Amino acid sequence: MEVGLVMNKRCTLVVSVVFFLQSLFLGTAQSPAQAAAAPVDQRKTSEPYTGDLSIFDTPGRDERLQINRVMDILGITAGKTVADIGAGSGWFSVRAAKRVGEGGVVYAVDINPEATRYIADRARKERLGNVKAMLSKPDDPLLPASAVDAVLLLKTYHEVAHPIVLLRNLRASLRSGAKLGIVDRNGDGENHGVARDVVIREAAQAGYKLLEQYDFVKGDKMDYFLVLAPRE
Repeated sequence: MEVGLVMNKRCTLVVSVVFFLQSLFLGTAQSPAQAAAAPVDQRKTSEPYTGDLSIFDTPGRDERLQINRVMDILGITAGKTVADIGAGSGWFSVRAAKRVGEGGVVYAVDINPEATRYIADRARKERLGNVKAMLSKPDDPLLPASAVDAVLLLKTYHEVAHPIVLLRNLRASLRSGAKLGIVDRNGDGENHGVARDVVIREAAQAGYKLLEQYDFVKGDKMDYFLVLAPRE
């Protein structure tokens, strides 16, 4: 009786340990859906700018950034639909709006309500009815599906907390042949810049391919211009 009792206790203990370990594993393991939803792009980023928006309209900025050449490369012409993500004061939005004309549209996208109000007022004052100010989410531009021919993130990418998620969400809004432009400066993420190799790697993870890269934006070689497109 004593031997049988000891064996039963041992069996009970083993079974209890097995159940404990099993429950521990199941409690911590992620399902494929959870793993896919988990953030994959945690890195240092800069705080989004919330100051005086008029600072973006400094004299000579067109020439320093060679913005007309940027628009040429992105194929921004009459009748096109353009998205300016991280539009700020709408500096680029109004220039793109004049390029695309009345037959085109420019979505001026920002996560800052003050910026979208500022842009809406600016477009009204400058009589640019083709500029649509849009308040977006930090990881989703909330653009219409299959509507956009060209996108520019101008000195914005280093502020995006989850860039891979943002770029994935952007894909559904792009038309066939659409181009994505990213102008930024080299940095460590939190100093208002991010290394170009980091951007290229994150874009690849989001399903984009690098088409071209340039160093002509600003003469100090700190800024770069990447042109990307969704992989088929």
